[in-house]
Amino acid sequence: MIGQRQGDTEVREGAAWSCLVEHAPDGLAVIDEDGRFVQVNEAGAALCESPAGELIGTRAPFELVHGFSADRLGLFDDGPDEQVCTWVAPSGNRHEFAYRTRSVPGHRTVVAFRDVSAERRRRRRVVAMARTAAKLASEGSITDILDALAREVLGADMLAAVQIMTLDESRESLQIMGTAGFPPRNDFFALIMACRDRGATLHMMDAIERGRPVVVPDRGALIQTDPAWEPLREHLGTPEWDWFASVPLLIRGRVTGVMNAFFAPGQVVGRRTLEFLEAMADQAAVAVDYAALVRSERELARREERRRLARDLHDSVVQQVFSIAMQAKSMSVLGAQADTVPGEGVRRIADEVGTLARTALTDLRAMVHELRPPLFAELGLEEAVRAFVDSTANRTGLRFDLDFGLGLAHVAAETSEDVYRIVTEAVHNVVKHAEADSVTLRTEIRDHTLAVTVTDDGRGIPGEHTADTASGGGYGLTSMRQRAEHWGGTLWIGPRTGGGTSVRAVIPLPLTVPAASGGRTVHGSAGQVKGLPLGNALDR
Repeated sequence: MIGQRQGDTEVREGAAWSCLVEHAPDGLAVIDEDGRFVQVNEAGAALCESPAGELIGTRAPFELVHGFSADRLGLFDDGPDEQVCTWVAPSGNRHEFAYRTRSVPGHRTVVAFRDVSAERRRRRRVVAMARTAAKLASEGSITDILDALAREVLGADMLAAVQIMTLDESRESLQIMGTAGFPPRNDFFALIMACRDRGATLHMMDAIERGRPVVVPDRGALIQTDPAWEPLREHLGTPEWDWFASVPLLIRGRVTGVMNAFFAPGQVVGRRTLEFLEAMADQAAVAVDYAALVRSERELARREERRRLARDLHDSVVQQVFSIAMQAKSMSVLGAQADTVPGEGVRRIADEVGTLARTALTDLRAMVHELRPPLFAELGLEEAVRAFVDSTANRTGLRFDLDFGLGLAHVAAETSEDVYRIVTEAVHNVVKHAEADSVTLRTEIRDHTLAVTVTDDGRGIPGEHTADTASGGGYGLTSMRQRAEHWGGTLWIGPRTGGGTSVRAVIPLPLTVPAASGGRTVHGSAGQVKGLPLGNALDR
């Protein structure tokens, strides 16, 4: 009788324990030595978004502890010893589980786990905003800052890709200034134009036009089945993504760009997610605004300094050298009137003085020309380069062979100035270092890309320099590299076949893309920043 009562008690206690396990608020599971589910309670099945019966025998996401006692680690104590894993549910939703393990007889492990996705996402968002704020306060180019910001957004919300596009000062063209996630694709813009011709549109233009975020559910899957996106289907499938959100960058109520977020499968854009993207877009807008202000101030100071130097050179040095030349001419005339040998000596000295003075005058005039800000909006890139080449040829005796392709008149003034400075620096290097007799300058616009090549027949340069390695070649090469990279371009410097040196800059130019609302045109930059794709912000 006593034994029967003990047995009944054990049954009741076992039932109570089973009921407790089954209805525990956290997930509880038993895992075999191969890492597969043996048992899982109701809460655990709900966390995994699968019936318990379907989970049995499938591989669990937990990393099991072998070779020592998990109890010694305090895994079942409240503390910082939880491990974290990722579980992808059959629905595609991604969950982050915090879990603790305990070994039990029979080579099995009991796992207690809970969903910490929202908690960890909030933590990553706070860290991302703090890191970005610190980056804004540190030194670095705007592309470095926005690249870092894109990476922070990418890691904070389990996204597939992020890109930050900015409008230029004319507000007529877009360029990618920060990106993370998508692989490089050199022919991306040729393909996007093909998609547009097939009827594809860009919903991110709605965010720019309206000044409000745009969210498109299940966009990645639709692109994979939409015939209009066939040219870019394979590229847009790596990495895999689903929902799409586009958030405008606002500065004092004015749209200056857009942040595009491509969400990993299973991620849904809710209110808190959108608030985070808007907060990061605000930080991107602050960085863009600050960079624009700094650039404007530096450009104004640079132009004022050029004007001052040009005025001072003209009013003082040029006039003095001109007087020297006149005095030398007088000496030559006086010497011609003398019949003695000293008179011949006077003429020779006067000729030498005159030659030196004329050379100095030519040099100073060339400096005045270069210091004067080129009016690209009025002259155009071709005429500005021709004026510089004529001045250099008169000053140095170099022969120039010029070949200007079509379309230079349509290059924006800001881009033209940087291209002009690349050309002038390349020619200056020829004059100073190459010991050349002739220079060939070629420009070509093809597939919305401007290519500029400067070659000489001088003594050549050892090795070659790309946009990355040029940073170690002195201020001139660094300046050319930075000017090319500012527009998402590349710079290459190396030996020329047959002797001499070749400098080649390739710079993307704006593309005209019709806005989704029609009527207005919006431009997209056809190029790359630091080797990354400049334009995967696609949505229809």
